[in-house]
Amino acid sequence: MLQNVRVVLVNTSHPGNIGGAARAMKNMGLSRLVLVDPCDFPSPEADARASGASDLLERAQVVGTLEEALVGCSLVLGTSARDRSIPWPLLDPRECGTTTCQHAAQGGEVALVFGREYAGLTNEELQRCHYHVHIPSDPAFASLNLASAVQVLVYELRMAWLIEQKQPTKMSKVEGASPLDLQLVTADELELYYGHLEKTLTDIGFLDPANPRHLMSRLRRLYGRAGISKLEMNILRGILTETQKVVQGAPHKRRNDDV
Repeated sequence: MLQNVRVVLVNTSHPGNIGGAARAMKNMGLSRLVLVDPCDFPSPEADARASGASDLLERAQVVGTLEEALVGCSLVLGTSARDRSIPWPLLDPRECGTTTCQHAAQGGEVALVFGREYAGLTNEELQRCHYHVHIPSDPAFASLNLASAVQVLVYELRMAWLIEQKQPTKMSKVEGASPLDLQLVTADELELYYGHLEKTLTDIGFLDPANPRHLMSRLRRLYGRAGISKLEMNILRGILTETQKVVQGAPHKRRNDDV
């Protein structure tokens, strides 16, 4: 589906922005870049800013006009930061991502069109678009860097695509550690820990057996909702053991009066 989407940059002045746009595209799984009459391309600066996405630059299609860039497209979305005299169907970036994804999923060719750094797209160019896309930035500083604008729209497209594909939009990172970290501690192991904890707190003078108040009950509630793994339990038990070694024979003032 993503192969049906092309990013079109019109008359780009700075080659670094072309490289930055290519990098943003590759980050989000897009590969079709079309350049309309770029001022300076190919360029070492574009390659440097692409930072690993030089393959997109090598495959980029360079054309002379916007009409050539849009050949075959059945949906064209143009970015616009300015109010226009003639109202046009307007989308925000999230709506743009959803609309693009739905259209491309049906086999349609889609173009996301970005204008010049200094002036954007002309009225004539925008009238070739089915929708205008406005990024709701702070009105006091509304102008986005070209590559940044590309990043915003292709990110929203990827999010819509992940949802369409029923893929997760966030990845859970699991440490490559002991399998014990994936196993929850058992009730009997927790009881052994509570006994060890109570003895240690008594040894360091934090728990007064004659006046325990609700300390252990509160600690049970705390640890009970923590979802402790076996590896984490080993760490906690180790801390208590080392604490007992340090405090053996050293008197401590009791400190749980407010618990």
